Amino acid sequence: MKRIILSTESGADLPADLIEKHQLQVVPMHVIMDGKDYLDGSLPVEEIYNYYNRTKKIPSTTSTNAHEYEKFFSRIKEDYPECVIVHIGYTSKASSSFQNAVIAAEQFQDIYLIDALNVTGGLTAIVMYAAELVEKEPMVKPEELIENLETVIGKSRLAFIPGSLDFLRAGGRVSNIAFIGGSLLKIKPCIELIEGKLVSTKKYRGKMSIVSEKLMKDYLDEFTIDRNQLYFMFSIGLDERIKNRMDELAKEAGFKHVKWIQAGAMISTHSGPGGFGIAGLEE
Repeated sequence: MKRIILSTESGADLPADLIEKHQLQVVPMHVIMDGKDYLDGSLPVEEIYNYYNRTKKIPSTTSTNAHEYEKFFSRIKEDYPECVIVHIGYTSKASSSFQNAVIAAEQFQDIYLIDALNVTGGLTAIVMYAAELVEKEPMVKPEELIENLETVIGKSRLAFIPGSLDFLRAGGRVSNIAFIGGSLLKIKPCIELIEGKLVSTKKYRGKMSIVSEKLMKDYLDEFTIDRNQLYFMFSIGLDERIKNRMDELAKEAGFKHVKWIQAGAMISTHSGPGGFGIAGLEE
């Protein structure tokens, strides 16, 4: 039986400890700032916010291109001869990255591609499900893994509140941006992944300390999330007291494990500083 190697993009925001523990392979996406192309992961997130404060401009982002995927898949094949690669990709509805992976994969054998229709913590939840399944059942066939993943993709639930409407507007990734309204009203939109698209579904008003609790309540009321694992996402600038309060609420709700995920440069370019989100898998 060939070894299964799991891969994804940097837009999953996989924490370094999980990457190392499960030997996951991550290909970087791109952040463009001041005309210079940075690989996601090589650019400190603080520089994005400093750039905005200095210029009032938002960096742009681009997907991993087909040539980069060819090099990425080749390296994995060199490091793990005779392996099978299962690539769990960033939603194709918000990036061309997955299609570029499809193009590159035509040059290889034993590569399976699956569109996770999700980003950041929602994508991490799917990748971690796959990693734990492979470790629990090392003889699982790739086709069986893919079948399981296709079921789980429909159960991954992500909701987040951006820290800045300026970043959200400039990013252009939310399909119904006009729904959000103006920042003068102190509106904080809830963004969810619906059929792979980022959609503003609710409006909250108030400080993030209040809004984060409302989001948690609404999220748990709407979705029956598996209590074994919950993921919290944050972008730099989120108050530590909010993080502590979210941990308390998760414990009260019966979650056995909680993992905090810091938004990387690519995601932070769209969400801004001080954002908060929740992700998990429905039962």
